[in-house]
Amino acid sequence: MDFVSSTEDVGRRLRAFRMGAGLTPEELAARAGVSRAAIYRYESGKPPKVDTLGKIADLLGVSLPTLLGVGVEYIASAISFFERMRQMEEDVDQITVMFGPVSYLLTTDRYDELLPKVLDESIPQDVGDRAAAVREIGALVDILQTRKETFRRRRPNIVSLVSAAELEEFGRVGFIGAYNPPGVKLSERQAAARDEIGNIVRMLREQPIGVQIGVVIDSMPGASFQIFKRADKAQVAVSPFRLGSFANIRVGVATITAAAEAVHLYGGMTDQLWRRSLKGDQAADFIEKNVLNRQAAA
Repeated sequence: MDFVSSTEDVGRRLRAFRMGAGLTPEELAARAGVSRAAIYRYESGKPPKVDTLGKIADLLGVSLPTLLGVGVEYIASAISFFERMRQMEEDVDQITVMFGPVSYLLTTDRYDELLPKVLDESIPQDVGDRAAAVREIGALVDILQTRKETFRRRRPNIVSLVSAAELEEFGRVGFIGAYNPPGVKLSERQAAARDEIGNIVRMLREQPIGVQIGVVIDSMPGASFQIFKRADKAQVAVSPFRLGSFANIRVGVATITAAAEAVHLYGGMTDQLWRRSLKGDQAADFIEKNVLNRQAAA
């Protein structure tokens, strides 16, 4: 990667980690002892001095190698992670997704309407940082919706691997953030989940241009991951964060790497799962018979 590109990437990471730390450019500038304009320049890709960048990394609670993108990026904030997803999706040609129960980029607008409530439910009432976590939901949802808008505008190719077992659980449990959340009508959330499953069935039958969905009936890896490919680069993002039933936006460490070995190994795994997955009408028939119809009869 050339120098200009690397400084642009550093700027993107700086913005993501600043957002994850809940700091405005002005607040970060004051703590780092630089001007607000300097932070804007750094985030737009102008290279800061290494000692300044080191100080900023300390303030944001990340290592300098992570901020520089050397090796593996370690990300403990859902806001930072999904902002990095948004940044990478701005110029990719293909996205391969294994992110249960369905890829967020392929969900309906109704999913977006319910998501803030589900994320609120996912935060335990008795945790000390609950108020701060709830305040962050708005920023997170904005990032996610921008991701979806970008995807719909650019239409990069997307290959989505969907677990039949996770779809079954999603429809049975419903689109909820926690076990038996108070004040929630479970039948409505179960209906919302089945609507999303129905949307997957529709796409399997219609096969929109650039969208490939494989339904996996074998065992699936425990971690969610995505592979981002463009002509000159590929990256793998592995995530502990969930946006479906029993969502998780609080605990875990995500990773992003462009290491050739990681790209090769994750790519090989997705190729293997894709070859064995059900596709098209065969997959749609399987979901309708074993998930939707069975749950409707229950």
